[in-house]
Amino acid sequence: MSTLLPFHTKILTELHDPSTSELVVLARGLGLRRILCTLMKIYDSPQNLVLLVNATPEEETEIGEELGIMGCRKPGLRVIGYETGTSKARQELYKGGGLISVTSRILVVDMLQNDIQIDLITGIIVLHAERISPLHLVSFITRLYREKNTAGFLKAFTDQPEHITSGLSPLKNVMKELRLRKVHIYPRFHEDVKTVLERKKADVVELSQHLTDSMDEIHSAIVQCLNITLNELRRSRAELDLDMLALPAAYFPSFDHLVRKQLDPVWNKVGPSTKALVRDLSVLRRLVNYLLSYDSVQFHSFCEMILASGDGNKSQWLMTDAANTIFQCAKRRCFTLTAPRLEHNDDDWDALDDIEGTDKPKWVPRGMDPVLEELPKWSLLAEVLEEIEGEIINIQTNKAFRKAAGSNTTLIMCSSTATCNLLREFLDCMDQSKPKGQWGRRMMLRKLRTWLYWKNRAAKEGKPPPGPATIAMQLDEMDDGIDEALKKKDKDRADKRANRRRASVAPASSAAISEDMWNYGDLNLLEADDVANLTNLASLNTNDFDAYFGLLTPEETVIVKPYSDDTDDRMLDEIKPRFIVMLEPCMEFIRRVEVYKCSNPGLAVRVYHMVYANSCEEHKYLAGIRREKESFERLIRERGIMLLPILEDPRAASNDAVIKTISTRFGGGRKELNKEPSRVIVDMREFRSTLPSLLHAANLLVIPATLTVGDYILTPDICVERKSLADLVSSFNSGRLYTQCEVMSVHYQNPVLLIEFEEDKAFSLEMVSEIKQYGKAPNRFQNKGKAAAKNSEYESKAPSIQSKIVLLTLTFPRVRIIWSSSPYATAEIFKDLKLERAEPDPTKAIATGAEEDPEAGAGVNAAAEELLRSLPGITAKNVKYVMSKVRNVREFCMMDLKGVQEILGNEPGKACYQFMHRGER
Repeated sequence: MSTLLPFHTKILTELHDPSTSELVVLARGLGLRRILCTLMKIYDSPQNLVLLVNATPEEETEIGEELGIMGCRKPGLRVIGYETGTSKARQELYKGGGLISVTSRILVVDMLQNDIQIDLITGIIVLHAERISPLHLVSFITRLYREKNTAGFLKAFTDQPEHITSGLSPLKNVMKELRLRKVHIYPRFHEDVKTVLERKKADVVELSQHLTDSMDEIHSAIVQCLNITLNELRRSRAELDLDMLALPAAYFPSFDHLVRKQLDPVWNKVGPSTKALVRDLSVLRRLVNYLLSYDSVQFHSFCEMILASGDGNKSQWLMTDAANTIFQCAKRRCFTLTAPRLEHNDDDWDALDDIEGTDKPKWVPRGMDPVLEELPKWSLLAEVLEEIEGEIINIQTNKAFRKAAGSNTTLIMCSSTATCNLLREFLDCMDQSKPKGQWGRRMMLRKLRTWLYWKNRAAKEGKPPPGPATIAMQLDEMDDGIDEALKKKDKDRADKRANRRRASVAPASSAAISEDMWNYGDLNLLEADDVANLTNLASLNTNDFDAYFGLLTPEETVIVKPYSDDTDDRMLDEIKPRFIVMLEPCMEFIRRVEVYKCSNPGLAVRVYHMVYANSCEEHKYLAGIRREKESFERLIRERGIMLLPILEDPRAASNDAVIKTISTRFGGGRKELNKEPSRVIVDMREFRSTLPSLLHAANLLVIPATLTVGDYILTPDICVERKSLADLVSSFNSGRLYTQCEVMSVHYQNPVLLIEFEEDKAFSLEMVSEIKQYGKAPNRFQNKGKAAAKNSEYESKAPSIQSKIVLLTLTFPRVRIIWSSSPYATAEIFKDLKLERAEPDPTKAIATGAEEDPEAGAGVNAAAEELLRSLPGITAKNVKYVMSKVRNVREFCMMDLKGVQEILGNEPGKACYQFMHRGER
């Protein structure tokens, strides 16, 4: 870890006191993880129990590694996940103290089951505080924590101020859920931060690159299509926020979420044209981003995919002249089509090509002239690397700079992994002997040949064009299957190119290219000198290995990496580069470079900042800076006028729980006070939802248990099976709901099916049409004649969700159906159902439906049991038996066919074994 800057020290001085709890909002790129790790190092002690909550698995790994670098190794940061083991193993970890990262779901269950002594917790550190809401599990954790521990601290961190600016008093709501009364806000324009970062500035070279004429024409057409789509969206729905529907906001991925959030309450009333407009905005945003990051062949392939996938349902923007401009210019960037040459004049035309110096390969179809326009930043990057190489030579020849801090490694930062792979491929085969703009000609020819191969293959096989989901996958992923196909034509050549990476692009089938186009000569991807070098390398002895292979020196090393999170801070501190090239602008990484420069004052850092002039890339970068600045200003303004909430225990302040537990079921009508608290038994798997948190907030005692029958046990007679809309559809399709209602009807007097809708969404079953349904595979052996026609007529009309619910009620007349508009309404319904009724017994609820003793379901791994239930051949009736025969899921998966059949039987065992080993070869 690098040294702490003065504003880091000031923030830690305000935070390190364990008797205070606060919220910290820091601008991205200013070293939040550095502050967090230093704070955790201060608290690292066996006498302290500090919990890290709401961290992703990647963040847990990175924080653990940085703590190890800082010296916190025994035991360091320990992670509690779904594979940690039983509750007894977690109890031992909690008792050992130290730093522990735990998932929210596991911590809630451990708190409710008293597996962790809440009063012994020193404090809780919460990441991503911008996500906290009344429905979040961290709010549940905070309530449980403050019920038994008022002395411990709770410190929350976030570097996403834009997410705390939507709604009414968003900052107040976050602090209310976390029970906090103090907030620290540190934007980039904070006086302490500004003074430190502007004291030592890096040498920044801003390079504004203009688009090519074709790219500029495509860019203007895409922007025109975006404006047309936004105008249509404004006219179609009057309830949308018109100020939000502006073009700079449409460049960000969060724009789709904001539009969908406003349309969700009336989504069932929204017409198909409006829904198509929302999808079109996402496609156009990807299109404008791909224009600046994909090569011309990839971009043309993506445009063809859009055309092919939209044949059945044309979007409005595809009908415009601007769309025609996009597709025509994208094709023109790759190749142009001319009149085919006459057969008997081929030799003359070849001689003319040799005289004019045309490098057109023989495998290119007749009438096609490759253009293969390169991205302008490629040649600019090559010139920058050449300049950096000259600077490195000057540093090495100057004795005064030989012992200077830093390394001569060149660091290139990109926006995505796909861009990194494209740049590496360009730098590997760059040929600067050709004119500028054609330095990557060999790479582009190889990509064009790959595209032509897939084009011809799709035309021969007659495959339908892939859908939109396949487009991005095939364009972003690399595939080695092309080498296998080329081996059939020239095995020797393909063996030499076996390790060469190729991009697999599967465009739509077209008859424009003839099938005889593959009667070509071999493409000479390797020059004669390269072949000679390969031959010499193949004949090397092992003794001469070190003479040709070894570690690269820093000045010969060029590292290409995509932008990441706070991990980039450690990467900069480890490499210590003097030269950094930012291929795309990134506000966060610029600040990381500023912190890196100030942490190493004796290091000379030069940054090359590239941006396409007058493009969406520049507009998005400036809009991002403006959005963050406005978000911080709103947070500062809200903090100045915010009324601090009064924090009190709702259970102590309310007597509703006592009133609702008065029982009148006694002879003579006399009333007695039931001293037991009102409780609800909740299945372990239900803690993924928000309902248990709301039940606890409604003054109900939540008892987690592994239930075989039902999801919620309200009384000894009432069992509730909760279904969201997506779960309801999948349960009907799989038949699981039939089994669940059957089991509930056998064991409980009042079985209830609760159909719960999401908050802020339409309270209508028409929303089910938006959920993807998984139907059965078509029957291979169909009936013939009139019966077949009659069956197909019925099969074409799939039963609706309403008809399935009616059939369910007719089959199980005792099952009651409750419709709930939101989890809040469900909590109120549960309280009304429990009014003046007896409390459920957890031991009996766990034993109900289980074939083993009452303690069989206590303390098991709920995630492993759910995984077993999802396997074919394993049902609710035999899952306990399977768990008693194997120690863990891994042991069950490693068993042979005979062993699985001994446990499940012949047919179920064979089906389960084939499902688990289907992907093996």
